[in-house]
Amino acid sequence: MKNYKSLNEILSEFPVTMEIPILWGYMDAFQHVNNVMFFRFFESVRVEYFDKTGFRKWKKEKGIGPILSSTQCSYKAPLHYPDTVTVGAKTTNLEDDRYIMKLILFSHKLNRIAAEGEAVVVSFDYVNNKKVSIPEEVKNNTLLLERNLHQ
Repeated sequence: MKNYKSLNEILSEFPVTMEIPILWGYMDAFQHVNNVMFFRFFESVRVEYFDKTGFRKWKKEKGIGPILSSTQCSYKAPLHYPDTVTVGAKTTNLEDDRYIMKLILFSHKLNRIAAEGEAVVVSFDYVNNKKVSIPEEVKNNTLLLERNLHQ
């Protein structure tokens, strides 16, 4: 039997997490949670992350906000109804104009990671339709969010 990390050990690495119940409607014809839902779970925790750093507020007020450049998911175990998952996000690399984020999805029923992912999110000027630097306030909030996790 493999020795998996506990939920608390995993969550200690991620400054933003959220619990999401698995609903019956998330299942597909193969009677497991459809792969599209994994990306929606990752999207939800990314949005929560950007709420905490103020990036979505910048989008609303100044037209500069996050836009997904690329994403990937490595499936570790199928999910089924009923279950609850905890999804986590952290920034692994903060550059001038982008975030590289690590994402995890932990199944409470299976007591293990069901998926791991990565996302590249670019700072985008929605008014002028071009890539721009991440606003300094948002960068500082991101660094603070990540730093507070490790104190």
